[in-house]
Amino acid sequence: MADARPNKLRRVESAASDMPPPLPPSPALPDDLDELLGVGATPPPPSPATAAFKPQVEKATKYVVVSGGVCSSLGKGVATSSMGALLRGHGYRVTAIKLDPYINVDAGLMSPYEHGEVYVLDDGGETDLDLGNYERMMFLSLGRGNNLTTGKIYDHVIKKERRGEYLGKTVQVVPHITGAIIEWIDSVAQNATDGTSQRPQICMIELGGTIGDIESMPFIEALRQLKFSLPENSLAWCHCSYIPNMSGQKTKPTQHSVKTLLGLGVQPDIVICRSPEPLEEGTRKKIANQCNIKANHILSAHDVNNLFHVPGLLAEQRVITLFNNLLDLDLQTKTPTPVGDTSIRTLADWNRFAKQVDQAAVATPVVIAFVGKYNKGGDDAYQSVIAALHHAAVAAKRKLKLDWIDATHLERPDSEEFRDAEARLKAADGIFVPGGFGDRGVEGKARAAGLARDWKKPYLGVCLGMQVAVIAFARDVLGLPGATSEEFDKDQKSKDHVIMYMPEISKDTMGANMRLGSRWVEFCKPSESLGAALYGGASRIMERHRHRYEFNVAYKERMEAKGLIFSGQDESKARMDVVELPISEHPFYLAVQFHPEYKSRPGMPSPPFFGFVAAASNPGGVKEMLAECRAAGTNQHWSPSLF
Repeated sequence: MADARPNKLRRVESAASDMPPPLPPSPALPDDLDELLGVGATPPPPSPATAAFKPQVEKATKYVVVSGGVCSSLGKGVATSSMGALLRGHGYRVTAIKLDPYINVDAGLMSPYEHGEVYVLDDGGETDLDLGNYERMMFLSLGRGNNLTTGKIYDHVIKKERRGEYLGKTVQVVPHITGAIIEWIDSVAQNATDGTSQRPQICMIELGGTIGDIESMPFIEALRQLKFSLPENSLAWCHCSYIPNMSGQKTKPTQHSVKTLLGLGVQPDIVICRSPEPLEEGTRKKIANQCNIKANHILSAHDVNNLFHVPGLLAEQRVITLFNNLLDLDLQTKTPTPVGDTSIRTLADWNRFAKQVDQAAVATPVVIAFVGKYNKGGDDAYQSVIAALHHAAVAAKRKLKLDWIDATHLERPDSEEFRDAEARLKAADGIFVPGGFGDRGVEGKARAAGLARDWKKPYLGVCLGMQVAVIAFARDVLGLPGATSEEFDKDQKSKDHVIMYMPEISKDTMGANMRLGSRWVEFCKPSESLGAALYGGASRIMERHRHRYEFNVAYKERMEAKGLIFSGQDESKARMDVVELPISEHPFYLAVQFHPEYKSRPGMPSPPFFGFVAAASNPGGVKEMLAECRAAGTNQHWSPSLF
């Protein structure tokens, strides 16, 4: 019977000849560090997936990312612009990118009520209004690529997939969407935007939305990956948060916001705290302790008299020193101020302009009746227009007071709203009619333009504001009661379309389907023109356009015979861009098809807006004001390429 017990392990003595040879000793460490690190050696070939998971990026560019937490409307755009302005003032070449998580390809078709104004760039890009903040504060000329949306990046990736560029791979958010975001940022960050041909040294990136929003996750992951694709000290992350004051300053919302960011793999380097009052030292230390950030990296962004104090507020807290330490900026070569550049640059310049704004705020008011159709959308719906009026008022040393008049209130003569709106128009120092789309409120705008002409009250119309001025002139002076725009007469009931659809514009699509971007405008008689005088007697200027309807030149001779002057036109001399009345008949009546507000800058107001506000402030001094503008010399208005 076999033994059922398990066999015990037995030790077997082996002969020495059966033992394996001893292992060779480890090689001694090299004396040369380069040899240890393999410097100069041929690297192994990269994995096929490396390009997707770790896109190649330009190593020399520095980045400053600005995110927001707790709630929206914290002022991330103001913070981004102010820090960029300070960096520019220290001699660094800067650019800016806005990342918007919405699925729209661009902002062109978004409602002003919901998203604020559409800001138009020199290249015709229709973008988020924050790009206006960047251009105004950093004196840049950005391109459509500087505004990246979820819709734009998905469209880019899906088109690549349809072309077969992913070679059968499963296209995913990580690495393909995030990789495309990194590649886009890297490419755009190298484009010169300050009028020189030199690559920017620092790229400001504002992440739209609030940390924790599901739609912004791919952008956060892409920025996290970007940081580790760059050398050390190449990316600084600033997080804006809100400090409510409820029986004292509360830090819990900021703590949770930063922890959400930490959970996504990002440790912020700087926290910018928005609060009504200056940040208390105890609050600063508590945030530092709970968020693993040094106390001097917690910055107070409390309420100030005007936004032009923000650069000085941040500079007082040594934000540039923080960036020097985080990004090794001392190793960057600074660029001297270009000859002829009179833009605001240094901290002293910003402090001086902020003081001028404070002084204007207590000066004699100039009341501008603002006849709009998006008034309920708040200041954001007309942000650039308000900025241009404000720049002009500061230059004129007047306090800007806007009287918001809903254009629809001027359409019902038998209503109390109508009588009130008309009385306010008459009481105002000047009447302004901005652009817009659709027929709502158009009759009210046309009435405002006609009343300004009849009452000899300073008038400025922009885009639709020019079109309604022409419509009112045709009705009142030419005796064409049915005069209107083809835009507002879809049933073709009128025989007098003094404003017509531009023939080259397609009617099959809407997005980015207009006359967009910077175009030359030529003055026929610059020595006699009101508009040309405001630009220092220039024979031609370059301004930004955004329209799909234009003046019907079939009515030009009849209107000229009745006194309306078509002083500005495009290079083909077929499109009318500026209309005016002679100052012998009206103190100031000017309307332009383009949007001069997009090129207004602090300390460098748009010429049409400055002339309008100056005329509203002192109607009797228009001739002297125009003479001073001409004496100052040709003013093509602000453009970085001029420097």
